[in-house]
Amino acid sequence: MAKKTTRKTRAKKTAKSQAARLRWPGGRGALRWAGRALAGAVALFALTTLAYTVLNPPTTAYILAESVRYGGIKRSWVDMEDMAPEVPRAVVAAEDANFCLHWGFDMAAIREAIDQGGTRGASTLTQQTVKNVFLWQGRSWPRKALEALMTPAVELVWTKRRTLEIYLNVAEFGKGVFGIEAAAQHYFGVSAKELSGARAALLAAALPNPKERNPARPSGFLRKRARQIAEGAATIDADGRAACFQG
Repeated sequence: MAKKTTRKTRAKKTAKSQAARLRWPGGRGALRWAGRALAGAVALFALTTLAYTVLNPPTTAYILAESVRYGGIKRSWVDMEDMAPEVPRAVVAAEDANFCLHWGFDMAAIREAIDQGGTRGASTLTQQTVKNVFLWQGRSWPRKALEALMTPAVELVWTKRRTLEIYLNVAEFGKGVFGIEAAAQHYFGVSAKELSGARAALLAAALPNPKERNPARPSGFLRKRARQIAEGAATIDADGRAACFQG
């Protein structure tokens, strides 16, 4: 009797196991591979983030895509010390005036965006740099979730000056124009080192919509916005909010 009971129990277990395999092909193996893929992605991000503290990102997914689209792009890396000091101040004033004060997320800006019904953005320069370097363009919850997870890691590893330097070299300034050096040459025929405060402000004013805004032939709106940015740049220089990235 005991042997029959044991056989029946084994048969039931075998049947359950076979049924489970039919319900979910791969079973634990699929979970293991998914776990390994996730661990590999995290390790790759960690290694790349560490490497970019001293190495310059050679390109990004978006730059590669735009290069294919236009049959080539304009881009030339320039170190922060080889930019006019007005350049980083103008970009910070335009995009993230509290860049030196937050840890990757500007909670005041987020609350203000919520109060306005989400009609204005609240992404910091750190978040934009993470998106530009590691992720993809466009609005989607998966991308925003990854951006939120990756931003604190970048804040922890990179200095503010390094984050801003990378941003200024990968940001889009026009159709097929990436980085402040290429933008300065494309629009004004000068190097980033030779940009005036007014021209730096015009380039910063174009950042929210670089494909439609032309700093070399600015509209009335763009001129007005550039004047506001120039005033903001002077303000953050005077009140210390530019201290974290100025040499």
